[in-house]
Amino acid sequence: MARVALAVAMLALSGCAGLGAGKLVPGQSSASDVQKAMGAPAEKSTNAAGEAVWFYPSAPNGHTTYAVRMRPDGGVVAVEQRLTRQYWSQIVADRTTTKEGRELLGPPAGISHWAMRGVDEWDYKVEENNRKYDLLLEVSPDGAVRKSTLLHDPIYDAPLP
Repeated sequence: MARVALAVAMLALSGCAGLGAGKLVPGQSSASDVQKAMGAPAEKSTNAAGEAVWFYPSAPNGHTTYAVRMRPDGGVVAVEQRLTRQYWSQIVADRTTTKEGRELLGPPAGISHWAMRGVDEWDYKVEENNRKYDLLLEVSPDGAVRKSTLLHDPIYDAPLP
């Protein structure tokens, strides 16, 4: 059992290190260190505090998106895994804007357009308690998140004996 726990811990750490996030030190690393360690971001934004936020998803089928927050001078403030309940629970239907949703979670793994309903659906692959889910955000053309749905994805469940 201890070997299994160790293997799981090493896999989790290797995922972070594989993206290069493990090489970054808040307060010491710079924007150029971020690019050397992690490459070009999939998306860049600026948050309300004026920090640059660079997103590094392991999409399309990964369950992590790292956000590297940097001060205006390029110094790294934090490296955060954003596809967690801590972040997605901040999304409130009919109150959260699409800009705020994107600032919280980064780029989705996929976007579907539902023409008859006049909405887009952003699909994020998330994981919680070793179970995989699809977090679906229904967004409207007026820039609002209208609905948030967390669906368990049974395709990843172990088959029954």
